[in-house]
Amino acid sequence: MTQDQPLMDRDPAPGRPGSNLAELTVTELSRALKRTVEDQFGYVRVRGEVSQPKRHGSGHVYLRLKDETAVIESVCWRGSVSRLSVQPEEGMEVICTGKLTTYPGRSQYQLVIETMELAGEGALLKLLEERKRRLAAEGLFEASRKRPLPFLPEVIGVITSPTGAVIRDILHRLADRFPRHVLLWPVAVQGETAAAQVAAAIKGFNGIAPGGRVPRPDLIIVARGGGSLEDLMAFNEEIVVRAAAASEIPLISAVGHETDTTLIDFASDRRAPTPTAAAEMAVPVRAELIALVMDCQRRQHAATGRMILERRNWVDGFARGLGDPQALLEDSVRRLDDRVERMGIAVAGVLERRRTRVAEQGAKLRHPREVMTLADGRLRSEARALGAALRQVVAAEQGRLGRLTPRLTLLPIRIKVGDGERRLGELGERMDAGFSRLLGERETRLKSGAALLESFSYRGILERGFALVTDDAERRITSAADAKPGLPVTLEFQDGKVDAVVGGGGLVRKAETAPRQPKKADATAKQDPAKQGLLF
Repeated sequence: MTQDQPLMDRDPAPGRPGSNLAELTVTELSRALKRTVEDQFGYVRVRGEVSQPKRHGSGHVYLRLKDETAVIESVCWRGSVSRLSVQPEEGMEVICTGKLTTYPGRSQYQLVIETMELAGEGALLKLLEERKRRLAAEGLFEASRKRPLPFLPEVIGVITSPTGAVIRDILHRLADRFPRHVLLWPVAVQGETAAAQVAAAIKGFNGIAPGGRVPRPDLIIVARGGGSLEDLMAFNEEIVVRAAAASEIPLISAVGHETDTTLIDFASDRRAPTPTAAAEMAVPVRAELIALVMDCQRRQHAATGRMILERRNWVDGFARGLGDPQALLEDSVRRLDDRVERMGIAVAGVLERRRTRVAEQGAKLRHPREVMTLADGRLRSEARALGAALRQVVAAEQGRLGRLTPRLTLLPIRIKVGDGERRLGELGERMDAGFSRLLGERETRLKSGAALLESFSYRGILERGFALVTDDAERRITSAADAKPGLPVTLEFQDGKVDAVVGGGGLVRKAETAPRQPKKADATAKQDPAKQGLLF
């Protein structure tokens, strides 16, 4: 009997049942059980709740799958852990696919997990809610962490798939609103490696040094098109949320459609319902900015004009309050002349008094020359003092008049007269233009009235082949009852009038006031001229 022979083929020895069974070692029995389990359950799909997940230092993950009544040990080797779409967490309901085997060292069977997925959307939502609550407790979603977006970024970094329609929509919208320099970081937006690539892209944009060969973005847009909850799971991963919260560059999340919400939306600085809306948030409309600048410029010009007009009115008011500069100068000059004249008279009087006093004292002295010399010196000294005082007075008056002269200028009056002449010229031109426009309007109205009057004239009816019948009193005859036999009437045609008499069988022609132009084809020429047909 060989070792590989099945146990069921080993017949017991005859005799008492089981008394002569073949002896097996523990290893043989364990190997037989292992082969039986692996052959019978080579590839299975098991649904259960994750319990006690543990990650070993070697990279393997050990856990338990349980339901209401049973528990099965499970293991996920290191090579399979990196390929799992979801990472096992306590209490998560999952569906695992793998093979069943035994572990002889502990006499237990276990499930070797190759793939793992959530058991349903409800479980996935529960997982996301638990993750959201845990990250919010760390403060990653606080409003105080969010930064304002730049008004007009020079460089915009976009993290999305390079082959999808999202990048084309963003570029097209940016070109329509305000063209900017765009840096694309290509990543996978779904799958097992998508979360790691998106987180690495966010960190990569933040790691670009300012002023380098590659410009550092002023704004980051993380974008993806719509999809199911499972398709958007990469943007719900904790590594992506933490990278978005730690980004130093303002970040806009534009994942899915308007109704889709992922955890990166709570960690980003601004959430956009669609990738196109993210482009609209990133830059303003260039045409609107130009219109705003032009409006501000127009308002600035208007405000400057109003300010200049107000200052001009103030200057005009001040000029009116100053009075006539010439009259003010004349009064000052008159006062100066009067003071100079009075000063001369006073000096002459003083000199005369001094001279008289000296003469009186000289008569009493024995040496007249000495007295005259002394008097002459005193007079000269006093004259020099009076002259110096007079020069000081004149200089003071000249200085005061010099300070008044720049203020008493005719420039405001000349400016006002120039403005009046310019306005008068403008009013004359406007009056001529208005008069010409009024004449044109009146002429147009007159022509319209003449045309309307001509359209109501009966002569237009005569041109279409009709005739106007009047009696000898020039009263119109409009009915056959008024046309009595023998009544003289006048027939007015387009080219003249004809007198006729109403007869029993029609009209009898009397005379023709204006010759009628013959026609080339006259149907009445073939009729008998002696017979008069009916006119109407």
